[in-house]
Amino acid sequence: MASDARIPAPIPLPQPKISKFKIALCQLLVTPDKERNIAHARKLIEDAARKGAKLVVLPEIWNCPLSLKNLSKYAEDIDAEAACPSISMLSEVAFRNGITLVGGSIPELSAGQLFNTCCVFGPDGKLKAKHRKLHLFDFGVPGEVAFRESDFLTAGEEPTIVDTDVGRIGIGICHDIRFPELAMLYGSRGRSLTQNREAYTQIYINEDETEVWMMHWRVVRWTSTNWLQQKHQVKGAHLICYPGAFNMSTGELLWELMQRARAADNQLFVATCAPAPDPNTSADYITWGHSGLVGPFGEIIATAGHEETTVIAEVDYSLIQFHRISAGRTFLLRCRGREICTRWLMSLEGMPSDAHGNIFASLT
Repeated sequence: MASDARIPAPIPLPQPKISKFKIALCQLLVTPDKERNIAHARKLIEDAARKGAKLVVLPEIWNCPLSLKNLSKYAEDIDAEAACPSISMLSEVAFRNGITLVGGSIPELSAGQLFNTCCVFGPDGKLKAKHRKLHLFDFGVPGEVAFRESDFLTAGEEPTIVDTDVGRIGIGICHDIRFPELAMLYGSRGRSLTQNREAYTQIYINEDETEVWMMHWRVVRWTSTNWLQQKHQVKGAHLICYPGAFNMSTGELLWELMQRARAADNQLFVATCAPAPDPNTSADYITWGHSGLVGPFGEIIATAGHEETTVIAEVDYSLIQFHRISAGRTFLLRCRGREICTRWLMSLEGMPSDAHGNIFASLT
């Protein structure tokens, strides 16, 4: 009984309008022709809808080649809807086909800054959420390849979780999948974060610029006080969608591993969608492909290879509860030794271990 006292009761997962449905992951081949890319994406979305998909996901940077120095040429001001052909197409095709659409990502130009942005549309064609990539990818192999997103892009500042007809969905873009804390935040089902807002705010003020790779520090770095006030509760996601474009080096080593880890750690579904690599390209950055769907026990449900294809698979949210409760399995977030990590990190920073209470208590 004593051990149960530290485990707050979880808030039940919300019941979506549709809890069992087909998802389509459109692994499309991208060319330098933006108009062609938009028309091609529309066709693949419509084909997926005709095959019964209720949720369609596009890749990262699907309307232009993934060349950092050229992204600004293809960028769109998402807030200026009339002058935004990619976003206009996504809105229209979602409405005409009555689907939820996670629109991959496109380069977004806003107030003179360039972002890597994912837009989510409902069956009514309305924009439901906009996620700006939080973690920019700086990668280099001496003498082989150099790829520094931070030289061209601005990082987003807030997590994105959205209620849709097909469940509560968390959004990340590519390199965001490398950070387990973001997925943990999306998967958490706990008490109101505002109950601990003062503790989070104080930690945020006291933290220096040193990278600290632990749960509550990273959450605070992402999560502004305004977000904490507005999102009254940590919302348990059913599914996390990661449009991404890992390259041939990182893809082979990490792409499937990251998908399975994020799903198994949080016992939810993870869907990824990547561009198909162009076999005729001479570009320095060649994508890995291998879009896929992973279930809440880390099992691979469906996956693609390198080729252009649309992966269609079934999502059944009843599996989440099965893996969290039945067969002796316990919801992992409720078992974590939250106070142990809190005390340890506080001691490293020379702060009283009880100064902020149990910060992890709201992340169950």
